[in-house]
Formats: sequence, structure tokens, C-alpha cells
Amino acid sequence: MKIENRNSFLLLSIILFIILNRACTIDPEEQSFVFASDTITDRKVAETKFGFPVDSFELQEGKIKRNQNISDLLRDNDVSFQTINVLVEKAQQVINLRKIRRGNQYTLFFDKDSINNLQYLVYEHSPTEYFIFKVQAPVYVLKNKREITSVQKTATGVIQTSLWQTIIDQNINPLLVSELSDIFAWSIDFFGLQQGDFFKVIYEEQFVDSTSFGLGKIYTAYFNHAGEDFYAIPFIQDGSESFYDQNGNSLRKAFLKAPLRFSRISSRYSYSRMHPILKIRRPHLGVDYAAPYGTSVQAIGDGRIIKTGWNGGAGRMVKIKHNSVYTTAYLHLSRYGKGVKSGKYVKQGDIIGYVGSTGLSTGPHLDFRFYKNGHPIDPLKVKAPPVNPVKEKNLVKFNKIKNVMITLINTVQ
Repeated sequence: MKIENRNSFLLLSIILFIILNRACTIDPEEQSFVFASDTITDRKVAETKFGFPVDSFELQEGKIKRNQNISDLLRDNDVSFQTINVLVEKAQQVINLRKIRRGNQYTLFFDKDSINNLQYLVYEHSPTEYFIFKVQAPVYVLKNKREITSVQKTATGVIQTSLWQTIIDQNINPLLVSELSDIFAWSIDFFGLQQGDFFKVIYEEQFVDSTSFGLGKIYTAYFNHAGEDFYAIPFIQDGSESFYDQNGNSLRKAFLKAPLRFSRISSRYSYSRMHPILKIRRPHLGVDYAAPYGTSVQAIGDGRIIKTGWNGGAGRMVKIKHNSVYTTAYLHLSRYGKGVKSGKYVKQGDIIGYVGSTGLSTGPHLDFRFYKNGHPIDPLKVKAPPVNPVKEKNLVKFNKIKNVMITLINTVQ
């Protein structure tokens, strides 16, 4: 169920703002929380388009076609070559006309009292940026931007099949799937979500007019997975904002929970698995993730690549040594990531390859292996330590913010 209880949320926002401002003095590491008071529904829809009164013009809308440019549009609407040349010259000061994008929207404003008497051409270069070409003297070209309005929202959902399906079923912005996956990537195995797991989140969605433009700040989030509570508390430390749990530990761990997103586990770690091709029982000391061919595969942690190449039944493989204890391997790849080769240092989240079906494989999947001191271990049971906890000198500030954030998220129903 999606919740947008405006009055109680704004009241809590005001309380949050007061507490934070009374509790802390302003310094470079201080927290900043600003909750806008306006929403899209509060704004009256004006009878204008790009600032022009709609009822004063005849409007014609279209999209830029292949190999079409602004000069073509003006010429097709009986604008003189002399005027076109002046407009092109003036446009050079505000836009590179060679970067006009195929498929972008344009609007023609015609004088109602005259046939085919074009007054303005408006080209929409991006969701927020547009250019006005005034055709009649005095001609000019102006660059304008639409206002982006931020709306604070709350959302909650109970998992039935997957996080993605829950978000879609509740008509919540699907970008929230990626945000929650990123925040809790080191704590929750999103391929192992259980029916009845649930989440809550307070976030900001951005709109241009009445169209969603994307997500803004995630104020706080909560996930209950397998009966365990996971809180995400934002806090600025050393000039950088990150999310921490209720104990001040960073949610960013040494290793990601999985090397790829939005897939499913097709085979687990086992000492006796029937091989789908060889038809014999033998150990399968890794986890198979079924995913579409070409799905990107990420390094689960920082480290140095110690092996790339063909490895018999494993097909194309990448092996990464993370430290003196842990090593990971990624099998059956279709191809390698850009610049991936032995000896290269990679960062957590770098794309090292793409899902394939090379070697002994019945279909596209990733066979992911984890080694501790050279011995294979179950990747799903690895509990990596957190990195960069809240420093002791910052704990008083953090605890004040944590208490308010937990109070806020617990009000979401």
C-alpha cells in the first residue's frame, strides 16, 4: 500500500527540522534536511505553454525526424531564408544546432488571425530545457528551463514475489527499486527475498509540470527481511553522505551480496548436485544466477584480477583476489568488461563481464564462486564486515538524527 499522508508527514518534517537545528551547530559535516511544502496537486494549471497563452495561437506539435533540423522546420513553414540565417546565427550563442536530437518534441505557434503565419518555434532539448525561436521581428533565440518541483513521499509494500513486482503493483515509481537495491545491496540478498518481507521509505520525487522527472533524496528507509530489521540512516561524515544502520555501522560492506541485479538463483552451493550435462552427481561449489544473455556482471568488492580467459567447463572466467583472505570467480561469461585483464585493479561495482553460456552450460547464467583462504565457501553465507562506521566523535550527532529518522519511518503505515 502506498501512503502519502501529507499533514502528518509535514508535521513530522517540521519537528525533524527543529530538532536537528537545535541539536547541532552549522559546520561542514553538518546534516541538511529541507522539506518542500508544495506538491504538484497544489499548483494551479495555467492556460499557457512555454509561457505563451494557448488560446492566442494555433498550435502544431511534432517530433524531430531523421536528418531533420531547425532550418528544415522553419523553411517548411514559409519562413524566409534571410530570417532563417539570422535565427541560426543567433542560435549559435545558446545551442549547438548540430546536436538537435531525433525524436525530440517541438511546438509551432501560429497567429490565429493569419494563415501559416508562424510566430514561434519551441524545441524541447531535454525534459527541463527548451529553446524559443521568435520568427517575427525582432527575431531572437532564448534558452529556458522548466521548473523542477520536489514532492516528499512515503511508500511501503509487502513482498509477494519480488521487490520489482511489489513496486509496480503499488504504482510506485519503479526507480525506487534501484535506489533500495543500492542502499541495501550489502545487507540484503534481493534474490532471496521471502514472501512477507516488507519495506518503508521516505523519499523525494521530482516533477516537471505533472510528469515525473526522477527521484531525488532518499531521507530514510527500512527493510524487514526474514524477520530481521534493516534501517538506513543518512549521515554526512568526512564531507560525504552515506547510509548507516541503527548502530552506526556503514551499510556499505566489503562485498556486495550478489554480482548482478534482478535475476534469480537457479542452483545453490552443494556437495552433491546432478550436473545438467554430464548427468552425474558432483560438487557444485558456487551459486548459479539465471539471467538474460548479456546481463552485466559486477565485481562484488575491490581487488586485483588474477585470471581471465577460457577455463575448460567454466568457459570464459574472471577471478579476483580481494585481499589475503578472499577471492571470487565469475564463470560462463559471454565476454569481458572493457579493459578487463589479468593484473588490473577493479573497484566494487565495476563491470567485469557479461552473462553468457560458455563452457559446460545449458543456458545463459552466471556461476559465482567464493573462496576463503583458497577454499570454496557458500557465497550466500558470507557475512562481510562493514566499512567506515560513524566515528566516535560524531556519535552524538548521529544518534540524534537516528532517533528522529526511526521515529519518522515508524509512522509510515
